[in-house]
Amino acid sequence: MSADVEMPRRIEVGRPRYAGANIRTWIGFKHFMQLAEEAVLEWFRVQGQPPGRLYHEHGLGLEIIDSSALLPAVLDVDDAVTAEVAPLRPGRFSVRLRAERPEGHSTVLRGKVGIALVTEKEAPGDAAPPAGLHAPVVPEVRPDPGAEPLPLDRVTPEEALRLTYGCDALVRDWRAAYYHCHYSDRLQHSAYVRELEETVDAFLAGRGLGVPKLLAERAWIPVVSRARVRMLADVRMDETLYTVFRVEDVLRETTYNGRMDCWVRRGDSLVQTATAHIQHGYAVSRGPDSGTLARLCPATVAALTGGAA
Repeated sequence: MSADVEMPRRIEVGRPRYAGANIRTWIGFKHFMQLAEEAVLEWFRVQGQPPGRLYHEHGLGLEIIDSSALLPAVLDVDDAVTAEVAPLRPGRFSVRLRAERPEGHSTVLRGKVGIALVTEKEAPGDAAPPAGLHAPVVPEVRPDPGAEPLPLDRVTPEEALRLTYGCDALVRDWRAAYYHCHYSDRLQHSAYVRELEETVDAFLAGRGLGVPKLLAERAWIPVVSRARVRMLADVRMDETLYTVFRVEDVLRETTYNGRMDCWVRRGDSLVQTATAHIQHGYAVSRGPDSGTLARLCPATVAALTGGAA
């Protein structure tokens, strides 16, 4: 191994939050991603660059701008979790989460997390950035150009998005409330993770596939195997966002890929602020097939994709 490649650092991240134990005692995907975020933040603290010091002394806001997660195993509410965090390049980290159990450890997440340090106009400190930063210093969150602005052309944002994505897509709006923001200013990455969870739930309920219904009728429980959420542009506190969600394809009649895009209105056009992908399926929770992946029947596939059974 090259001498300039850092070895992964082992970090204790504790147990998942109790709020994530929604189906039996298994933890939902949002809380996996929150643990990965906490692991990277702790890595910065161990390096002597905690978020509070970066803000108060150097005027820098540490922001998660991109996170991806592969979830090969379940996480239980009582699992103690450790992480291995390693920098791949400035602003990019690999994360592996392990559940420490009496019978040994199990890898429950493999992922990557992207970081930016944003110069904060209202921060109390403005000292020069400390030496050895492992993330770029930028004036705003804009990791890549994202999509071209979408002209409104005398239609509402909802109408413009349905014309662009198709009438089978879910479109909904929400507000960037202060409790979704960082540094008294802009929307944070975890708000998009929460929005992905809520949007998928709303989409499924609207298609007659709500979680309570499938639990009661088929003993199906939702399973997420992959997820990625990327920020593309800043959103300011109290702005209105428009979320679009649709299913892109169904794989081997067991899982489906969904995509979420978020937009905000700026003048006479919409600007894309985030994009996300999720791979979702169901596990059977009782009966002779308990623990196996559920097979999606033609009617379920049609409901997901907006097609005919």
